[in-house]
Amino acid sequence: MHDFWTFAGSYWWLVFPLFGMTMGAVNGVNKRREVQARRRHREQIELIRAQGGAAPAPLTPPAETDDQQRIIAAQDAVTHRWLEYELDAGKLITYPAMSDGRQPLTAAFLRAKKVADNLRPRDGETLSPERLKEYRDAVTDYEVAFEVAERDARRVKDAAFSPDERKRLDTAKQLLTVATDQAATPNERQLAYKRVREELDGLIWLSDDAVEELEKKVALELPRGAEPAPRTPPEPAV
Repeated sequence: MHDFWTFAGSYWWLVFPLFGMTMGAVNGVNKRREVQARRRHREQIELIRAQGGAAPAPLTPPAETDDQQRIIAAQDAVTHRWLEYELDAGKLITYPAMSDGRQPLTAAFLRAKKVADNLRPRDGETLSPERLKEYRDAVTDYEVAFEVAERDARRVKDAAFSPDERKRLDTAKQLLTVATDQAATPNERQLAYKRVREELDGLIWLSDDAVEELEKKVALELPRGAEPAPRTPPEPAV
């Protein structure tokens, strides 16, 4: 034992490279275990999907990607809130400014959305610290721009329209209730749907996605082969 400590005292500098080799081996084992765990998780998801069940929750991402995932989730949350207006004809009729790119605040929001979308990492991509900061700032701008545009749209509602135009919007809102009412007859629903499109023509542009969502609701009772009303052309891009 005395000889060992004499040796260790003479060659103390070997402790550092040996320690580094040991930690490297441990890290390698941990990395392989993580890869194996993720592979098993993917296989489990595929098996459950093949059996028609629900997939389990995803594995917690590594610590170095947590911040990036939180920023992506924040961006998705704002986009989801925006789609509630974009896909809901009733909300667009009530708050038309949210679909009007000519409104300064709405235009600013749409520009902020485009910037955030362009900086969003691709699937499987990990951003560098510099790019992550740029992406974080863009998503923050996106959140703020949406909040401001939404608050203003809820404040002004249909104030930008003339009395006659507001009357058409009110009529369209009432007809929309009939068009999506499963208690109404197919003919009533079809007629109400066409009237909605006529009242909104030239006032509010419904996106193709919004029209598709609306037609799905109306089609629950529409007669087979019924023709939807023609779609109005979109406003010029912002």
